[in-house]
Amino acid sequence: MMGYYIVAGLIFLASSYISKKLKSKFKHYSEIQLKNGMSGREIAEKMLADNSITDVDVISVSGQLTDHYNPLNKTVNLSQSVYNQRNAAAAAVAAHEVGHAVQHATAYSWLTLRSKIVPAVGIASKLSNIVIMIGLVLSGTGSIFGANIFLLGIVLFAITTAFSIITLPVEYDASNRALAWLEKERIVTNEELAGSKDALKWAARTYLVAALGSLATLLYFIMMFLNRR
Repeated sequence: MMGYYIVAGLIFLASSYISKKLKSKFKHYSEIQLKNGMSGREIAEKMLADNSITDVDVISVSGQLTDHYNPLNKTVNLSQSVYNQRNAAAAAVAAHEVGHAVQHATAYSWLTLRSKIVPAVGIASKLSNIVIMIGLVLSGTGSIFGANIFLLGIVLFAITTAFSIITLPVEYDASNRALAWLEKERIVTNEELAGSKDALKWAARTYLVAALGSLATLLYFIMMFLNRR
């Protein structure tokens, strides 16, 4: 158990560091104004047009770092700090989110797989911890059903872990598509491109740490289950 707490502590520290670093990077690259003067919205709309995507809207949403692509209503949702701004950070985020729209339009396999398990993940994320707790409590009282309930909780948690792992290639691919397009179409200068790359690199690391943390927790639950048999 001590080993798990050490690993969990390290992942927590890494997550906190990366989150802080990400905000710092975006703040820094938000100060690098684009030579072409395009806003995040304009960049997103151009990338959609260049990929012959005509059924996706670009809209503004409130909050910070709340940018996302919604495949259900086909919208690229950009936070206000991205939608209206004309800097390297805004360019990176806008193009990245359109990268997801391109994935959707081209039926990118990892995105398709992730979309298919979203309903199961929604249920699993709400129930896994509760079921695991109930299983542990019942196991402690000697109930014959405790182990089975605990195992069910582990299976539910495994679904959320699988989702976080599948998310990694989806996010990295969207960034690669974004950067390739920004460079090919000369939307940004070399300096601006370097800033966009660095910003997206730190954004991707948040998903990586989340996946590692979920995997470590899953392995811990599995070891607990095996030790109780």
